[in-house]
Amino acid sequence: MIVRKPLPRWADLILVPFLNLTLAFLISGLVVLIIGENPIEAVKILLFGAFGYGEGLGYTLHFATNFIFAGLAFSIASHAGQFNIGAEGQAYVAGLGAILVALALDQTHWLLVMPLAMIASAAIGGFWGFVPGYLAAKRGSHVVITTIMFNFIASAFMVYMLNRVLKQSDNMAPESATVVNAGRMPQLREWWDYFGYSPLNVMFFVAVAALIAAYILLWRTELGYKIRTMGQNPSAAHYAGISNSAIVMIAMTISGAVAGMIALNEVLGVQNRLVLDFVFGYGFVGIAVGLMGRNHPIGIALAALLFGALYQGGQELAFMMPAVTREMILVIQALVILFTGAMEGLFRRPLEMMFGMLEFSKSEKSDDAPASSKS
Repeated sequence: MIVRKPLPRWADLILVPFLNLTLAFLISGLVVLIIGENPIEAVKILLFGAFGYGEGLGYTLHFATNFIFAGLAFSIASHAGQFNIGAEGQAYVAGLGAILVALALDQTHWLLVMPLAMIASAAIGGFWGFVPGYLAAKRGSHVVITTIMFNFIASAFMVYMLNRVLKQSDNMAPESATVVNAGRMPQLREWWDYFGYSPLNVMFFVAVAALIAAYILLWRTELGYKIRTMGQNPSAAHYAGISNSAIVMIAMTISGAVAGMIALNEVLGVQNRLVLDFVFGYGFVGIAVGLMGRNHPIGIALAALLFGALYQGGQELAFMMPAVTREMILVIQALVILFTGAMEGLFRRPLEMMFGMLEFSKSEKSDDAPASSKS
């Protein structure tokens, strides 16, 4: 009898995402082929747009920065057994902390503005994650429902703030005042013109540091051990003396704080003001990034780079191959999210059966070996 065998770690981390991604691109290639274009040429254009020149690479890394923060926000909550889909709203309201600090300290220096803006954004984003965590831990509310609700609350709240509180009297657009001096995040093109006019800024290095910090937190600290234990077996964690409710609230707060870093990258790194819907869906894509990266910092970094390439390369593809419209680029991105996120277990069962067959075959050979040697 052939039984399913749990996948080796290398297969779970590398093989499964690779097969999902390959299938997504094969179906995307069929979509391109149906409209009469060459899929191979489309791939070449996409890769060149994402990595082939400095400005394209700058945009790819800029998008990847947002996806790293969003993926880490989802991952940290997931390790505690919480499916946080509220990074969109957490990043959105965190923009208030970023812009208020930047406007207040615009005449100082960015080295002062940046850490204070990070603290303010993390505090507001963390609070927006803490409340659903508290409701889940103390009231039994489902974190998926509460984080969805908080996304809508964040959207309505920010519309009010931008129309009634932060909007300038001499401006009809629903946006805050613009930071013009120290409030801006320095962009890398100021030191290295290789990146052209891309908005890649110093938050990219903060994102890399966040990946390292997340690894240390989850796998090298007592708190991280408690988070992972609670996520894998709440009953065992409880009997070990771990306060499950406290861990849920802490993990959701950290998750929201990390999501808040998206605000700095967009509000102070690109827009230089607070505008409506500046998050652009980064929080939702972060779910796919976290799932595809198996909630590990290295996997999240690679997945974020992939989605950054899809965003930037897709724009290049829509420009160079007009038959491939912007809507079709969204379809390709959606297929990647579908197969690497919602259907990430598509190949898991067949692979588990295949590894089970291999294990069964090896055990049969080992059983036959003594009999043949005895004869």
